[in-house]
Amino acid sequence: MKEISKAKATTIKDAIKKWEEKTGQNAAEAKEVGLQFQWLPIEKMDNSLGQLGKCEKLSISTNMIEKIGGLGGLKNLKILSLGRNYIKAFSGLEPVAETLEELWISYNLIEKMKGIGVLRKLKVLYMSNNLVKDWGEFIKLQDCPSLVDLLFVGNPLCDALEEAVWRAEAVKRLPNLKKLDGDPVIQDVT
Repeated sequence: MKEISKAKATTIKDAIKKWEEKTGQNAAEAKEVGLQFQWLPIEKMDNSLGQLGKCEKLSISTNMIEKIGGLGGLKNLKILSLGRNYIKAFSGLEPVAETLEELWISYNLIEKMKGIGVLRKLKVLYMSNNLVKDWGEFIKLQDCPSLVDLLFVGNPLCDALEEAVWRAEAVKRLPNLKKLDGDPVIQDVT
């Protein structure tokens, strides 16, 4: 019987090399790097990301990543796109806590919000279609004082409520929001 060899996942190092070849840019100098849609998918974020020192926007969406990591050298990172992976937790974001303004992490497996509070400058959080199901987790977003734009639709918490009830409860808990699930938040000033 012929043995079938298991194909290896794309490494961050290989993905960066492919990106450089495709774009003709030097990753170390680039402000925007896209490592999304790798074939074979990336399974692990590692310290190879450290070479992207000038990167302000990094996309590693649509892969098979389970844990956030390797962000230590990204001192200028403002936007991180990790949608459509297998991420279960926010741990690993600490190295970019002082710079990250937008986190796009929809279509993952996040149930608990532990660790989101390190992102003190986070303005935009797109985390639709995850697994958050209770208000006890949702209120951990109060630890992100700059948060003004939240996409949360598709989580069990908001799917269990009528839209008007969900919006009212979410805005009550996060009064600084200007946009919720793509729509402007109109504050009742009566």
